[in-house]
Amino acid sequence: MKRAAAAGTLIPRNALVWIIISQFALLAPHLLRLPLWLVLVYLGTAVWRLLVFQGRASFPGRLVRASLALGGCVAVFLSYGNLLGLEPTVALLLIAFAFKLLELVKPKDAYVLLFLGYFICVIGFLFSQDILFVLYSLFTLVLVTTGLVALHRPREDHFRLGSLRLPALMLAQAFPLMLVLFFLFPRIGPLWTVPVKSHAAKTGVSDFMRPGDISELSQSDDVAFRVQFEGDIPPKSELYWRGLVFSVLEEGAWRSLRYNELPGLELRPPAVEPEGEPLAYTVLMLPTQQNWLYSLRYAQPAQRGILSTADYRLYSPVEIEEQLQYRVRSWPGTPLDPELSDWRRETELALPVQDNPATRALAQRLRDGAADSAAFVDAVLQYFRDEPFVYTLQPPLLTAENSMDQFLLQTRRGFCEHYAYAFVVMMRAAGVPARVVAGYQGGEINPVNRTVIVHQFDAHAWAEVWLEGRGWVRIDPTAAVSPDRIELGLEEAVAAEGSFLANSPLSPLRYRGVNWVNMLRLRYDALTYRWQSWVTGFDGEAQYRLLQDLFGSIRAPVFAGAILLSGVVVLVPVGWLLLQRRRPRPLPPEQRLFLEFCEQMRRRGMTRATGEAPGSFGRRVAREAPQLAGWAMQFIDAFEQLEYGGAPRDAAAYRQHLAGLRQQLRRVPGHRHQG
Repeated sequence: MKRAAAAGTLIPRNALVWIIISQFALLAPHLLRLPLWLVLVYLGTAVWRLLVFQGRASFPGRLVRASLALGGCVAVFLSYGNLLGLEPTVALLLIAFAFKLLELVKPKDAYVLLFLGYFICVIGFLFSQDILFVLYSLFTLVLVTTGLVALHRPREDHFRLGSLRLPALMLAQAFPLMLVLFFLFPRIGPLWTVPVKSHAAKTGVSDFMRPGDISELSQSDDVAFRVQFEGDIPPKSELYWRGLVFSVLEEGAWRSLRYNELPGLELRPPAVEPEGEPLAYTVLMLPTQQNWLYSLRYAQPAQRGILSTADYRLYSPVEIEEQLQYRVRSWPGTPLDPELSDWRRETELALPVQDNPATRALAQRLRDGAADSAAFVDAVLQYFRDEPFVYTLQPPLLTAENSMDQFLLQTRRGFCEHYAYAFVVMMRAAGVPARVVAGYQGGEINPVNRTVIVHQFDAHAWAEVWLEGRGWVRIDPTAAVSPDRIELGLEEAVAAEGSFLANSPLSPLRYRGVNWVNMLRLRYDALTYRWQSWVTGFDGEAQYRLLQDLFGSIRAPVFAGAILLSGVVVLVPVGWLLLQRRRPRPLPPEQRLFLEFCEQMRRRGMTRATGEAPGSFGRRVAREAPQLAGWAMQFIDAFEQLEYGGAPRDAAAYRQHLAGLRQQLRRVPGHRHQG
């Protein structure tokens, strides 16, 4: 116990408290993705370390520390089912960060803990780069630095809130240099890439679709992407954001064609002559851990690194593990595939054998009464309008076998994927090429900055049918059942059943009817868009455009000179401020007169000792030089009255006493005062 108490005194109490505060502050952003027991670990280690400091407990031995480390690894494995991946790795790192507190004996242990704290502060950006998180990270950075500064002040035995001042000032001094490095330092990609896939990532629309999948996604209020048009924003009913095309139905689920399933002639999209004026817009897409991108019909990327597939989708060669901003032009009225290849026709007509017989029979009956394929499409849509179908976010579960028979003839309650699924099955059963398209429909227009905010609850599925002479035509059977879903949005479409964001009672989107809440939300979203576009989206290409605008042609000497000049402009004021702080403050007039008195006595062989009080020095002068005794004591008495508050402190009285002190100094016996 004595050893523990003695060891604990090596770290100042103020530093220990700030270290514990910074630990909990660094833990806070991860609370929603971490198991609850990890918070209890932090509380336990903090209490244990404080008891050690008070001498009421001892540091754990090697066996206890090894048991804690092993128990932490086992607990992480049981919580995540794996020790690999982003969340388990971060959990292990945070456990080590907590347990290190129990080894905090000497300052060198605190250095390790604090430097690990800086690393954990950076780790948070793997999960979020939101502006609020950035501001919070700056706060935690100040806290960790406060612990580091307090560690170098061993005499601070009490917690001091004022310890925050110096770290905050240091951060403010570094901020201008950070801006220079951000805008001008070459943005070089990493020498290696480590995948940081998140087990908890909300990826949006998946690469396969079963009944109920999109309705589950529509319970999320997360933003999928934001769009800014260069001109007028099209009507909400025309905003169909294509992401995936499902052409294969197997085992009750729709999926996209795989690359190895495509014949050579189908690997690239056919040449298309765009028709009409293009829509130009920029998409700011959040990480999805997937490859597909979203755009309006017939889109052409306006930048490199984005591919177009044979079914007219946009595709990224690498998974989107960080936000991606890309520019697109779309021609929604352009006919696609006016001539259909034999392979494509066969693929878009394929159905599992003897699957959903009642649906096939219904489709054939409607097809027999239609003059052509277009009339058959209208007949199926009319069937959806006439029968008591219900659009709902709470559809009943369907059996795996013959699910569309059950949906069309029994439950008749479904979400968009139910209607798109059933519609395409009926088309194919009647010999009309058709496929399911998944993505998002609509979006919320932000009047603050004229962007379209597409949320996860805007996820949608519709159909494309191939008609002779027209090519692929978009058909949305959901519009036949619930026109409000397409014209107004999901919230209005399900208002009667009250299921909109039922699992998110605190979502601000549920309170759009409260004007001040809604305006605050929209202003913050506009700020977020600007932050993501200008800061987190500031890549090498954006930097190149900025430097071109500033310097015209970018040459190495000009670029290096700009960096050096900017650094000088930023660092000179900071250096000047630091030097000003080191320059001693001018002494008050009475102290300067006292120093002149000390200098005169030094010339007479009487030097004031370090730390010797003025009264003590005056009495010593009186003893060693009796001829100066009366004069010296009068001067010291006048100085002490002025310096230590014996004299009035108003301006007139102060000047009067100061003049008397100056005259007293001039009347030194045996000395003629010069000047």
